[in-house]
Amino acid sequence: MTRDLVEYAPSQEVAGLFPEIPREQFDASVVLVEPDGSVWYGAEAAFRALASAPGRGGALWVYRHVPGAARVSERAYRFVAEHRRGFSRITRWLWGEHVEPPNYHLARWLFLRVLGIIYLVAFLSLGAQAAGLIGSDGILPAARFLEAVRQSLGPERYRLLPTLCWLSASDAFLRFLWAGGAFLSVLLILGVAPAPVLFGLWAFYLSLTNVGHDFLNFQWDALLLETGFLAIFFAPGGLRPSLARASPPSSAALALLRWLLFRLMFASGVVKLTSDDPTWWSLTALKFHYESQPLPTWIGWYAHQLPLWFQKISTGTMFAIELGAPFLIWMPRRPRVVAFLAMVGLQLLIALTGNYCFFNLLAFALCLLLLDDRILSPLFPKRIPERLPGGAAGVRTSRPLRKIVVGAVAILVLLVSGFQMAGLFRRNRNYPQMARAVISAVAPFRSINGYGLFARMTTARAEIIVEGSDDARSWRAYEFKWKPGNLAKRPEFVEPHQPRLDWQMWFAALGDYRRSPWFMGFMQRLLEGSPEVLALLEKNPFPHAPPRYLRAMIYQYHFTDLATRRATGHWWRRDEGRPYCPIVSLRRG
Repeated sequence: MTRDLVEYAPSQEVAGLFPEIPREQFDASVVLVEPDGSVWYGAEAAFRALASAPGRGGALWVYRHVPGAARVSERAYRFVAEHRRGFSRITRWLWGEHVEPPNYHLARWLFLRVLGIIYLVAFLSLGAQAAGLIGSDGILPAARFLEAVRQSLGPERYRLLPTLCWLSASDAFLRFLWAGGAFLSVLLILGVAPAPVLFGLWAFYLSLTNVGHDFLNFQWDALLLETGFLAIFFAPGGLRPSLARASPPSSAALALLRWLLFRLMFASGVVKLTSDDPTWWSLTALKFHYESQPLPTWIGWYAHQLPLWFQKISTGTMFAIELGAPFLIWMPRRPRVVAFLAMVGLQLLIALTGNYCFFNLLAFALCLLLLDDRILSPLFPKRIPERLPGGAAGVRTSRPLRKIVVGAVAILVLLVSGFQMAGLFRRNRNYPQMARAVISAVAPFRSINGYGLFARMTTARAEIIVEGSDDARSWRAYEFKWKPGNLAKRPEFVEPHQPRLDWQMWFAALGDYRRSPWFMGFMQRLLEGSPEVLALLEKNPFPHAPPRYLRAMIYQYHFTDLATRRATGHWWRRDEGRPYCPIVSLRRG
């Protein structure tokens, strides 16, 4: 920590240079000899040595000014000194053989490129669907939505709904946003002007999420916005920053990104317990999860066949990771590696059994920040770690203004997220008025969020089947690309792409169609034969002209067992259906 500001040497080599210091004192404690000849011992010597480094004088101030601090410090020092061998072993367990402060140049380099890939996936995935979802002939046209907001909110709309789409909500401008976002993602992957590029990515994705309402209201959309926002302050400055010349990563920004990972994982475990859902408390939730999740995979089908005792062990392991591993984030190197392996392993299992688009990849990117350069160096070609700055020399320090900005952002994030985390444990979330005002002010930017997936387990799977007819007697079903419908269709992998209409159909099935206003817009577009909306489906049973009538039936779907699939080839079975939405047709003028 003190770099070359303090010279260190074993007493066996230099004790003879200081005959005035008793040999017993060298054996008892560390000795600090200052240039003016002052000599200090034990804890005070350690604190004074540390204080020679810029910004490291806090411990010495506490030692000298807080009542009782000196006495406690010296007693603790003597205890450690008398048990050096044991504490040395503990040090190796926690840090390994190297205890110098870690660097994160490689971690930042890798994190930003993975984040660029995630942004690229998110923009391209949305771009392939934007016309059918929020285009002028889509299910919920962005222009119509913004016009309603304009009439309702007036000038307040700019503050409550920040989006570049106030400039234009045309199809061409929507294409500019997602295509421009994809272009900026490539620049981030290439390492071109990462800080301003990250700001552009955040602004473009925020603009799309704020006009995408139901279709872009998922936790991973919020997580991407928050991660991208914090990454602006973590990224190096300059047009083409290199590993050798870039300023060191901001420790405050790194801590905020780790705090985000902590909140994401820990809150996901807490909400499952505070919801009082009996399936989580009895460890039987996974008995239902693989079958009832929005878009399972074929591996999820096999996981569903596992015995109940295995499902309970799996649920208990998940709780251990979500509630325990996050605390290892704040510990030294080796516990952090354990946290990395545990959380990445959990994300891998989630990705294998269910399609959660870029969520798992985004969680993995955050986990990368648990690994310092000493861990990552062996994974890179030898010439890359050799370019890393090895010490303070030759490394540009962060600018004071940047530190002030990062500090202000840190205070804001910690204030808002602190109240959000506290709210996980409170039934009554009556925050102080100032906290409510701050939370309300930052909420439209979706960049400081609360998290927690699957607070309550869905124990049954309802599927909506949309059917069309020309005579209201003979019905033909529309087939979606990814959600279950055809009983013989194998659940497939679609991540990191997110078919957002398929996802919304899962949520719509949890309640009444009148609680999903977009659903009637979807039905209307099918009756009109909108090409943009039909492109979101796999099969249009009316290729020549749209049907006169539509209806929606709802069925309870279940995974088949091994014997049934061998006999019939079906991955699903379903119970008798019932009407979900009454028969509808276009009003003929």
